[in-house]
Amino acid sequence: MEFIHEYGLFLAKAVTVVMAIGALVVVIAAAGRSQKGQKGSLKIHDLSERLEHYQQQLEAELFGDDALKAKEKARKAERKAKEKAQKGQERQGRLFVIDFKAGIDAAQVASLREEISALLMVAEPKDEVLVRVESGGGMVHAYGLAASQLNRIREANIPLTIAVDKVAASGGYMMACVANKVIAAPFAIVGSIGVIAQLPNFNRLLKRNDIEFEQHTAGEFKRTLTLFGENTDEARAKFREELEHTHELFKQFVGKYRPQLDLSKVATGEHWFGHQALELDLVDELSTSDDFLMAKSKEKPVLQLEYVEKKNLAKRLGKGAEGALEGAMLKLAEWGQGSTR
Repeated sequence: MEFIHEYGLFLAKAVTVVMAIGALVVVIAAAGRSQKGQKGSLKIHDLSERLEHYQQQLEAELFGDDALKAKEKARKAERKAKEKAQKGQERQGRLFVIDFKAGIDAAQVASLREEISALLMVAEPKDEVLVRVESGGGMVHAYGLAASQLNRIREANIPLTIAVDKVAASGGYMMACVANKVIAAPFAIVGSIGVIAQLPNFNRLLKRNDIEFEQHTAGEFKRTLTLFGENTDEARAKFREELEHTHELFKQFVGKYRPQLDLSKVATGEHWFGHQALELDLVDELSTSDDFLMAKSKEKPVLQLEYVEKKNLAKRLGKGAEGALEGAMLKLAEWGQGSTR
């Protein structure tokens, strides 16, 4: 009788756990359906206010009460003078800031297009845009789209500045060259106007192991080089032709936006540091994005735009639900061990 009692107790606990897991799955599924279509939202950060806050924090630590009062008085007088000077004049404009940091696939272009679409809804020619680019380049089509997104700003006659603090090479420079002005830190990596493609070939390895590989195409050059088949000189020549064509398009694109460049010197696939890039006209000024922002914040409001993709409840609960499920199964195992002792 004692065994039957323990077994019944175990069974009741097991049913409770299963029902709880089932309810959790239903909640997650329902949450996923209810939030379907909610892709993301635009966040706006007031960088002018942030910089002023930092200044006030440091002053509070470094100066006495009298000095702080004097500084605050001077700030108020400066604000009043600024407001008085602006009365009857047109608005001085704003600086919009966007960050672009991406790898080979330029995945952040999805957010970039949302951020640019949003600012173009409100921006005017008196406004400015700063895009802080950090990328070593990658897929041609992905970075081509990213550069085209930046061109939308120029087409709207809104001054565009690109800041390169670390690296804007290859596809990253394809983006940077679109700007009206390019600034770079002294040791930022800039350039690499070239095209590269590489892939291994396992054909000999397959042959040594008596493994046959078949590939069927329609169209003479549907496939040129292959990973597993035997590559021919004709295929290699065609592949080289495609690379050269892509490189030529890249050079034409850069030359369109920076006609002052000597492409024979800079379109060799090499990269340069900021101070060298300035001498070669790849950039227009040596400066960090921080210095640029601090200077602009004294003239106009500085607003950073950030498009954030929403994670639905199913994604947010994903790891938590997984942990809860694992815990429940462990607990169930403990109960099972207890009932069979």
